[in-house]
Amino acid sequence: MDQTTLRALSHTGVMEFIVPPLGTVTTDLAALNCGVRPATIRDWVRRGLLTRCGGTPRRPLYRLADVEAARYAAKPSRTGQRAA
Repeated sequence: MDQTTLRALSHTGVMEFIVPPLGTVTTDLAALNCGVRPATIRDWVRRGLLTRCGGTPRRPLYRLADVEAARYAAKPSRTGQRAA
């Protein structure tokens, strides 16, 4: 195990990444990359615009290419929704 990539076992016994694997980003990094809030990234996952590629339920990972595709994908709108 590479000590620069993985943190020691946490109190829950789950390994967490200090630096995500190459080509992947966390929710916070994905949001920073897209200029949106982390809640927007989670909303894209809920809507099916973005899928998780690993991580844990509390710390999901996303492929950077998928994040970029979701960023520029046409977002479905609801009837009666105000224009931004």
